[in-house]
Amino acid sequence: MDYKESLEYMFNQFPMFHRVGAAAYKANLDNTIALLSLLNNPQHKFKSIHIAGTNGKGSVSHYMAAILQSAGYKTGLYTSPHLKDFRERIKINGVMIDEQKVCEFINAYYNDFNELKPSFFEMTVGMAFQYFANENVEIAVIETGLGGRLDSTNIIIPELSIITNISFDHTQFLGDTLDKIASEKAGIIKPGINVVIGETHPETKDVFINKALQEYSPIVFADEKYKILSHSFNDNNYLEVLVKDINNNVEFKVESGLKGIYQLKNIITTLTAIDFLKDKFNLINDDTIYKGIKDVVELTGLMGRWQCLTTNPLTICDIAHNVDGIKEVLSQIKTVTHHQLHFVLGMVNDKDIDNVLELLPKDAVYYFCKADIPRGLDQYILQEKAIAKQLKGTVYNSVKDALKAAQHSAKANDLVFVGGSTFVVAEIV
Repeated sequence: MDYKESLEYMFNQFPMFHRVGAAAYKANLDNTIALLSLLNNPQHKFKSIHIAGTNGKGSVSHYMAAILQSAGYKTGLYTSPHLKDFRERIKINGVMIDEQKVCEFINAYYNDFNELKPSFFEMTVGMAFQYFANENVEIAVIETGLGGRLDSTNIIIPELSIITNISFDHTQFLGDTLDKIASEKAGIIKPGINVVIGETHPETKDVFINKALQEYSPIVFADEKYKILSHSFNDNNYLEVLVKDINNNVEFKVESGLKGIYQLKNIITTLTAIDFLKDKFNLINDDTIYKGIKDVVELTGLMGRWQCLTTNPLTICDIAHNVDGIKEVLSQIKTVTHHQLHFVLGMVNDKDIDNVLELLPKDAVYYFCKADIPRGLDQYILQEKAIAKQLKGTVYNSVKDALKAAQHSAKANDLVFVGGSTFVVAEIV
């Protein structure tokens, strides 16, 4: 099979959660274990960092990879979902896996796959781990897909485990309370392996502490180690952050290439995590940390996080898609000087739609659309639900049509925002 055929086989032959939803979810790791055994367990052939969380895990993964790259380490990066190109999921030093490598993997194990029937995600994890092993990466940053305990990535023994934060998402799989969700995420905590928790929350703190005690794993809460004193956008349009090391009473500045104000939490999580790695990876120093955080976009190719698409009219997109993520984005929208907000909105059908719509500003003009995936919520149903929340707007047949209409309607001092779903953003970046 060529590259196009290989992708079609992966997308269509087996279920893919990000496209079809619940039908792709598996409640154990048996298939992953069997698949990696078939591949001679490549996950044991490189060092790794494991990152879970409801929001922020993608950004922290890219910050971590960028810092390690800046320090000179050959760094693998596995993330999901992709926005434009499947190969975004598997990178080494910011470079996507070659199309030929994807074809070679599928062709080599085609008969085994037909017998084993791995999910799309299991197959992709196997591909990434084998690629990292074959290419002799010195360390790989591995982001979980859904949850933690039963996630296909959760067969690695990492140098460090990171859990960014906990909020309500994928409740049909992970539980309907924060402590239940935290228990699933805490499943990545391994015996004796340091763990960093990004945010302290009264409903989840004890879950993590108890799991860490059970596994004899040293645990640190990032917001108890570092504090943000101030932030602003400097003349070069970087997010400039004044940070205080609480224990040592030292203040310092970092510049972030990711511009979302919600990145403040992720920066603290990243700084805390890097502290755990300095002894094992002695090329890491202050300069490489600052460079990685500042140049994260150029080093890793990350897209869709408070990303400016055009300046006339000002058009911003962000992949935030659950209640906590949308709250953060709306807070930043309020800081942007604008007259009228034009909101290109699409969602998927298994999210907390009503509670997200409840948050959205009633004075914005909405452009309702549907991402081109099976899980996408029909744009007319979205409009109907939005009207019930006093949100007004027009329906469009595609994300691109909605964006075109919004940009055409926007005046020079207006703001166009595109969001509500990762898959909506994916169609316009």
